[in-house]
Formats: sequence, structure tokens, C-alpha cells
Amino acid sequence: MENILDTSVRTDHLAMQPPDGTETGWRRAVAIIDRFLGFASEIPAAILVLVEIIVLFSGVVSRYVLHRPLTWSDELASILFLWLAMFGAVIALRRSEHMRMTALVDMASPGVRAFLDVLAAVAATAFLLLIAHPAFDFAYEEMVVTSPSLEISNAWRAAALPIGVALMVLSALVKLAEVTDWRRLLGAVVLVAAAMGALYAIGPVFEGLGNINLFIFFVVIVAVLVLAGVPIAFVFGLATFGYIALATTKPTMTVIGRMDEGMSHIVLLAVPLFVFLGVVLELSGMARAMVRFLASLLGHVRGGLSYVLVAGMYLVSGISGSKAADMAAIAPVLLPEMRKQGMNDGEMVALLAATGAQTETIPPSIVLITIGSVTGISIAALFAGGLVPALVLAVLLCAVVWWRNRGVAQGGAKRASWSEIGRALLIASPALALPFIIRAAVVEGVATATEVSTIGIAYALLAGALIYRQLDYRKLWPALVATAALSGAILLIIGTATGMAWALTQSGFSRQLAEAMTRLPGGTAGFMAVSILAFVILGSVLEGIPAIVVFGPLLFPIAKQFGVNEIQYSMVVVLAMGIGLFAPPFGVGYYTACAITRVSPSKGMRPIAGYIVALVIGTIIVASIPALSTGFGK
Repeated sequence: MENILDTSVRTDHLAMQPPDGTETGWRRAVAIIDRFLGFASEIPAAILVLVEIIVLFSGVVSRYVLHRPLTWSDELASILFLWLAMFGAVIALRRSEHMRMTALVDMASPGVRAFLDVLAAVAATAFLLLIAHPAFDFAYEEMVVTSPSLEISNAWRAAALPIGVALMVLSALVKLAEVTDWRRLLGAVVLVAAAMGALYAIGPVFEGLGNINLFIFFVVIVAVLVLAGVPIAFVFGLATFGYIALATTKPTMTVIGRMDEGMSHIVLLAVPLFVFLGVVLELSGMARAMVRFLASLLGHVRGGLSYVLVAGMYLVSGISGSKAADMAAIAPVLLPEMRKQGMNDGEMVALLAATGAQTETIPPSIVLITIGSVTGISIAALFAGGLVPALVLAVLLCAVVWWRNRGVAQGGAKRASWSEIGRALLIASPALALPFIIRAAVVEGVATATEVSTIGIAYALLAGALIYRQLDYRKLWPALVATAALSGAILLIIGTATGMAWALTQSGFSRQLAEAMTRLPGGTAGFMAVSILAFVILGSVLEGIPAIVVFGPLLFPIAKQFGVNEIQYSMVVVLAMGIGLFAPPFGVGYYTACAITRVSPSKGMRPIAGYIVALVIGTIIVASIPALSTGFGK
């Protein structure tokens, strides 16, 4: 997957050149509107992230230090959260940062690829235009609802939806206005309009098809749009809107209601806070301190820095909410030294991608938080259950590293003295403590995942300012904006995926799926095998969060019927999706690792095969031994 709506970059080299005067005036007007959108979305979004941190941290201090809980803090945070999600989605759209699948798009010729980029932008715009009026109607109906603590109209919260949609429509139109090849743009508009018109024209046919409509809208249409490179959030939204509008009698406002439900869950407020915590962790130098300590311990042994890479990702992973951020925090510190010791680029990128898959269950994982929000499973139990499965996979990856380096010269790396190790440990101690503080606080019930993120942010800011003294305060504002953008992209997927999951459940598909799964040969083992295979495929196409939101409510009840512990099943599902996400040729995580290391994807194809085998074996072990996931919870 890559950035969305990057039409101006990809089409310029094939563009028609309009008359200079017209072009200059047009571009100037478009640039003014774009600057307005930046001002109208980035400033409020950054302020909202900051306010959320302050409000939630104040709630923690009031409850645990002053013993006078703020009854309104969670309610205010929930109201502001929807605004943050929508403004973040606007920023992500403007910056071309919504997730999309481009494995097949990138294989096309330059002309076809440019057309598909424009088509993706037009399809996204079409969805936004379709939901604009229902979003307004939804906000209008929420006026009669009053919040319990603040006693204000719920329209103050719900108004974020129509305003956010309106800003996204404007941003999408600006992107389309930047396309210089008008024939290509016209072709994309005609194709999307023709497809929507054809579906509307045969609308009466869908009424008699029953659950065949599920296959048409949620398999065929979703597959075509995803493979064409349309951003996933908008694919889910288009499929759900089309299904409800054409194949049911329910009002289209239902789509907005389900989006609101998916994006407003208070548990998901941990997403932007942990994303910002990860940024602070990197800016403060804490991640580099951890890696350097591990390098002082193992850097001199055969393949020592490979072991450091595995251990470093284990420690850092999950805090940022983004695997790309985790890898970007580790790679610049380690990879130059690994090259000096003679490791080839293909081996490095393969191991980096494999550690991304291995650490998917490390708390505080955004995927685990999402599982808790859509299934009702205790997040504390998920955090407790995620450490050992990742450790099992880490041991297996280290076994592959040992095997490949058993006959390799040590590379001349000097063994660190005990004084050097002690000095590195002393410097790294505040950084090493942070992951354990966060995980212990949640697992022991001291604070929720959302609350503990604010504690982590305060801790990291103090450590960066007073201990490491590397914190560049000028970078905090861009970090707040980037946090809002990533959070908006994630939460919009969750919102539209919640609508799709609701449609699948309401249709009776979940009951039919449960009946089919219970008839699988092999009983529980057969069910687990099918689940692993299914989520490997889903992870390579949809990534973890949308796959969990859509299929979690369907498959977790079935796992319970088979007697599979919900914590164990969560770990198996997340590990399987991680394999799909980081395995070439379709896994976006693999290409992210290649981009971070600046290594050609072809160089890592062969080396990663052994690591993928180790990850599969580890996932099977976790699926076979429940205690690995459940033995350390309460």
C-alpha cells in the first residue's frame, strides 16, 4: 500500500500542457484553496491532539493523585475525538496518506498507472459526495440527544462528520484540479459515473438476489476497487453504501451511523496518543539509546547486530502505532553498522521486514487495541497475552540468524568492555524502562490503555528534555499534525469497515459462516488452520486493522464455539496477518522496509523466505499451545 491521491506527481510526465496564462491563473487559485485547507485542518487537528493529551492526563492526575475524579473528562475527550479523527482524515487526504493497495498498479505501464491513480481519486471523491447529505442529516438528528455529564447537545460532536466530509470533498477536488491531463481525468470521471449509473439502473434486480448481493458488493466490487488502487477506507465505504442503497430498504444514513459508531469508541483514543508517543520516543533519542545498549552486548558475536535488530524491534515495537515508525526508529542506528560488518542489503531488509511481522502482538499494539474495541475482549488481557507469542517468533528468527551466520567471520567488531556496557546501560535505562512501565500499568489495571499513553508521553518528554537533551521542540508541532494524519487514516478505515461488518452481520452472513465453519474437517485444528490461511491472505490485501474490524465480529464467536480461548485466537490472528503484511510479493510491510532501508525489493526476496518459514512455524506453535498466550494473564 502507498499514499493515496498522488495524482499530480504521477501524471505530470504524461500531461498535456494548457496555455501558460490559463495554467498560471488556475494553479494560483488551486494553491490558495490548498493553503486554506492546510490552515483549516492542520491547526485544529494539532491543537486537538494536544488538548486530548492534557484532558486525559488531567483525568489520571485527578483520580490517582488528588483522588477527585473528573466526571466530565472522558466525555469531553470522546466529543473532541471525533473531530480529531475527521480533521486527521482531511490531512491524510490532502497529504496523500490514506492506505491503498498498489502491488498490481505498480506493475502496470506508466500510462495505465497514471490513469488508475486518477481513477482512485475520482472514486474517493464519489464516495464523499454520496455521504455528504446523509452526514448532515445524521448530525441534525443528533441535536435532540444531550450528553450526560456536560449536558450539551450531541450535535456538537456529530457535526464533525458533515464538516469533515465537506473539507475532504474540497481537498479531493483540489487534488483532481491538479491533474494536468484533462483527458485522463475526464475518462476516470466517465468510468466511475458509468459504473454507478449502471448499478443504479439495475437496482431492482438486487432486491431479489438475497445474500448473493454480499458476494457482488463485498467480494467482487471490493476486490476490483482494491486491486485498482482505490484507498481501502473509500472502497469499504463505496461497497457498504452501494449495498445499503441498492440491496436493502434501510436509509443511507445508516452508513454514517455505523461510521460514527466505529470511529467514536473511547478505546480507540489510544491510537493517536500512542502514535504521538512513538514520535516523541524517536525525537528524544530514547530509541537510539536502547539500540546502542543492545549493540554493546551483542555487536561482537557472529550475526550479533542481527540479534540486536530482533531485540530492538521487540522493545520499541507497538509504542508508535506504526510499523513504519518502529522500523524507521531502529534502522538508521543499526543498518550502517551491519553494512560495515559485511551483511548484504538483501539479508538486512529481509530481517527488518520479518521482525515487523514478529512484533505485531507486542503491546501496546494498535491492532490489539482494535481487537478489544470490536470484540469486547479485555485489552489488559490482550497486552499480557502478546509478549510470549512474539518472543517465540523472536527465538525462531534468531535460530535462522544463527544458522546463516554459523560459518561467517565475525567481521572484526570489537567486544565492548564492561565499563562501556555499563555506561550504555546507564544511558539507556530511562528508555528501557518506558515500555515496561506502559505494559505493566495496563496489565496491572493501574490505568487504561488510553490513560497510560498520556503517562508515557509525559515521561518521554521529561526524559528527552532533562536526561537525553535531544528533544527538538520545533519538531513537536509537525509531529502533532503527522499524528493526526496517521490517526485519521486509521480511524476512517475503522469507521467504514464497521459499516461493512454491520452489513454482513445484519444480512445473516455471520450465522451462515458459523454453520459452514463448524462443518470443517479436523474440528478445532481445521478451524485454526483455515483462520491462519485466511488472515495471511487478508493481511497481504487489507492490512490488520480493516481485516480485524470486518472479520473479527464474525470469526471470534465461531472460535468460541470451537472452545478456542479468545486471547489465543487473537494472537494467532494478529501473527497470521503480520505474515501476510510483511511477506512479498503483496505485503505492503515488506516494501515499507525496502523504502526505509533504500534497498531494492528484489534483493530481499530470497533471504526473506527462511524467515517467513520461521514465522509460520512460530504461529503454528502459538496456535497449538494455548498457555503461550493465556498463561501470563490474570
